[in-house]
Amino acid sequence: MAKTTSSDKTAGRFAYDGLDRIIHEKARLSILTSLVSNPKGVAFGDLKRLCGLTDGNLSRHLQILEEAGLVLIVKSFVDNRPHTACRLTATGRKRYLRYLAVLEQVVRDAAAAAQHERGAADWGDFVPT
Repeated sequence: MAKTTSSDKTAGRFAYDGLDRIIHEKARLSILTSLVSNPKGVAFGDLKRLCGLTDGNLSRHLQILEEAGLVLIVKSFVDNRPHTACRLTATGRKRYLRYLAVLEQVVRDAAAAAQHERGAADWGDFVPT
């Protein structure tokens, strides 16, 4: 039986594979956060305002999120005017929450490193491993 070394246990420790590339883009993270905060959905114009995006930018990011199965886009008419609403799918909610869990781990790791760095200040440049 092979002996497990400490480097084997930490291999890829900071890879953060759960940082979903679809979600990690700033505009898409804003969109998903807006939608998770409004489970019944958000009108296109309101979503545009909440995320600070242009019509074209929001449309393109929504298309990517819809193709990934994270959002549902519903087009209808309200008072004879076109109305577009967006809402998070069940899959979108699950992926978003998994993404947040990994992001929280990034924050914990960074905070631990900062704390370690403050404690190591008395050691000069030497940081024990």
